[in-house]
Amino acid sequence: MSASLEKGINALKEQVDSTVASFFSSCVHCGICSEACLFYTETGCPTSTPIHKAEPLRRIWKSEYTLLGRVGKMFGLTAKVDEEMLTKWETRVYDNCTLCGRCSMVCPMGIDIALLIRKTREGMAAAGHAPEDLIGATKRAVTIGSPMGVKLPALLAQIKHVEKDTGLKIPLDVEGAEYMLLLSSMEIMNFPEFIGAIAKIFTKAGVSWTISSEAFEATNSGIQIGVADIAAELVQRIVDAAEKLKVKTVISPECGHAYMAIRWEGPNLVGKPFSFKVRHILEILDEFRKDGRLKITGKETQRLTYHDPCQISRRGGVIEQPRKLIDMFSDNFVEMPDHGKMNWCCGAGGGVSSNERADEVRLKVFQRKKDQLDEIKPDAIVSACSNCRIHLEDGLEEYNMDIPLLSLTETLAEHLAE
Repeated sequence: MSASLEKGINALKEQVDSTVASFFSSCVHCGICSEACLFYTETGCPTSTPIHKAEPLRRIWKSEYTLLGRVGKMFGLTAKVDEEMLTKWETRVYDNCTLCGRCSMVCPMGIDIALLIRKTREGMAAAGHAPEDLIGATKRAVTIGSPMGVKLPALLAQIKHVEKDTGLKIPLDVEGAEYMLLLSSMEIMNFPEFIGAIAKIFTKAGVSWTISSEAFEATNSGIQIGVADIAAELVQRIVDAAEKLKVKTVISPECGHAYMAIRWEGPNLVGKPFSFKVRHILEILDEFRKDGRLKITGKETQRLTYHDPCQISRRGGVIEQPRKLIDMFSDNFVEMPDHGKMNWCCGAGGGVSSNERADEVRLKVFQRKKDQLDEIKPDAIVSACSNCRIHLEDGLEEYNMDIPLLSLTETLAEHLAE
């Protein structure tokens, strides 16, 4: 057994706890989860059945922690986890799963299949069976602070442009501010308008806020690749910055998995409660709405729909807030079929968009989103995740669909009363 394989198997063993054991023991192999996964429904590939993607972890559980499995192992009857298996499963675990959690929602036994796949990635990554692009992004996140290699000078340059365009000051490293805003690399480089929108909204709302020069990146590549130690290190950077600046609330930007990583997994990863609150930007904006701090003028006349990002809506529970905010500037809103917590994934989360090898299947499974859009025929799509936004643009172009994409935060800022 090679050293990398042994390391991977040991990593899988470490993932087997009472929760994992109960999940595998409870599975009745009904296959219902398959119909909830767009990688299965749009490809018809049996190996894309969600629970099947966790097979390496299941084999370790069975052979090491069950009586029948141990007996079978003694006589060479238990299926092994070897290099050949991990090579096959690498594309299944990383290319054909976004960790969207839709499969977990429909499991009649209450199994969190997305959690099992996330834990399977721990062993895969430890054994060296992870996509090169995702490995590179993770290394950059650790060494540079950003998976896209965005350094502080790039952020400062974008801030300078935003300040010139808006005439507003973007506060940096302000101690004692109420809010500390995180940004994903995509917002810094692809959608800097988001920063300007925040400045306009927060100025109108009359609240204090800041961006940390030491921890501005929200993206957590450790979660995506499946290495808890790296995920914890990236969360700790944010914790250290927030505590240094003594802020009351850390804001996750329009990014799905960043919200899940810092809010829901963050305290467990670093092993202690935060001394501050964590909120998604939509939660903050909705609080401003309820407090009467947002004065809106004008309405969007086009027919709008909202794409629920999986980690924000399904796994994060931020479902009603975006709709209440959209109602402020739109009287012509239509829901997608299967919206809210059961909305279909765009197909790019969980590191899939960072994995060039997965581009073909990523665009193929966009057919599911196309079907949703064909049914309601919107004039524009609103979303609150920069990763979804980029992939939606790719998918719409691939399928020759001329539908504009709107950021909820940016659109709200455009309708602020002077």
